[in-house]
Amino acid sequence: MKMLQQYNHILVAIDGSYESELAFKKAVAVAKRNNAELYLIHIVDTRAFQNVSSFDSAMVEQVTETAKQTMNQYVETAKKEGLDDVNFSIEYGAPKTIIARDMPKQHQIDLIMIGATGLNGVERLLIGSVTEYVTRNAPCDVLVVRTDLNNQPALASTKKPKEEK
Repeated sequence: MKMLQQYNHILVAIDGSYESELAFKKAVAVAKRNNAELYLIHIVDTRAFQNVSSFDSAMVEQVTETAKQTMNQYVETAKKEGLDDVNFSIEYGAPKTIIARDMPKQHQIDLIMIGATGLNGVERLLIGSVTEYVTRNAPCDVLVVRTDLNNQPALASTKKPKEEK
């Protein structure tokens, strides 16, 4: 009998996008099948604040507070789905290196699940896709989520589920 690959520590980056939502949903399913720990991360990209002249700690606190509420909702959702081992952290800095390098080292991550980028070609050229960077530089397996739970292409249709008429 062949041994199937077993993942023990799965990392998902949550950024509020539809793509990261899909990655989260799939990660919950994968973590359940593998009886793995699900580790959620939200990164406050501090570079976004560099150009704000009134840069103050209150703004960062506000962003952090909102992120905490969101992450707690994700944890609750995962637990409702039957997953016990769910943790999250909020990090500050450049998302690329935190997801690809820091988190795998700190938490023995053996699988990173990440949403396919929503960037168009020009944006990707200018800022480079986080997904692309993680895929190339992570020390562990990376699963780029492009489909919903029914394996239907998520990005092909529209960014958000269509509203009923």
